[in-house]
Amino acid sequence: MQAFYSDHFVLPLPSGHRFPMQKYVRLRERVASELPQVTLTEALPADDTMLRRVHSADYVVRVSTGALDAKEQRDIGFPWSTQMVERSRRSAGATVAACRAALTDGVAANLAGGTHHAYADRGEGFCVFNDAAVAARAMQAELGPGTRVAIIDLDVHQGNGTAAIFEHDASVFTLSMHGEHNYPFHKARGDLDVALPDRCGDDEYLIALGHALTDLFAQFTPSLVIYLAGADPLENDRLGRLALSHDGLLARDRKVLTACVERSLPVAIAMAGGYGRDIEQTVAAHFATLRLASQFQRTGRRLQDVSVHDILV
Repeated sequence: MQAFYSDHFVLPLPSGHRFPMQKYVRLRERVASELPQVTLTEALPADDTMLRRVHSADYVVRVSTGALDAKEQRDIGFPWSTQMVERSRRSAGATVAACRAALTDGVAANLAGGTHHAYADRGEGFCVFNDAAVAARAMQAELGPGTRVAIIDLDVHQGNGTAAIFEHDASVFTLSMHGEHNYPFHKARGDLDVALPDRCGDDEYLIALGHALTDLFAQFTPSLVIYLAGADPLENDRLGRLALSHDGLLARDRKVLTACVERSLPVAIAMAGGYGRDIEQTVAAHFATLRLASQFQRTGRRLQDVSVHDILV
């Protein structure tokens, strides 16, 4: 399996900032040490052409030149820096690369990404450019008319930016399962939104996910799936409010990957959120997602040649 990273490009954050920047390098180090079947590649940045298929030209310029006003920068949650710009471009580029690799190999991953709060003309919630949207548009540009993309967003927060970007676009289906009472407090309208109560646990979550996946594939036939595999539904996540166990989170990933295998769909995975009080618990959750995904390629076969039985371990 191929996985793309951008953790060398670190934002200079003030002391005590709640964004867990260190999780990315720790995740890459664990993958490098423990998953020899995963090929790690530094991501190239998304260029202006890629970004402008999703984001307004004015917004791209103002981000790139540091011309955002104080409120815009506050909404994003990061102080502006050249490193912020480069990392945001690389994170989007990593999801584009993961999509390309998934089309060949069946599954691939971005070791960051999931920046689903970014709208066409603004950023929010630690999200500058919307990597899933940029990647979806890149694949449509490269593969041609008729390319249909499903974005399965299982971060604990609704993918409001993604939903708004594609609200009137029948070629991209947005599914978001998220905490009903969590950020963002004014939800956008996606194609399929599943709002979960506080303290939702494994059983309730997995039942809801099963129904949601059934509904998605009954309504939409994608060419490609982009999967946002957030670690923040875990119990005790500082920003989560749900109560999944590590086993429950892995069962979630297995459901999504099984659904893709059954339909011979390539899937590109982004890590999305994770704000555990113990950063190693967040890293462990992301690592488990990648370990499971890498089993698609453990025999060197493409996705269409891998049976569901191969990943049910």
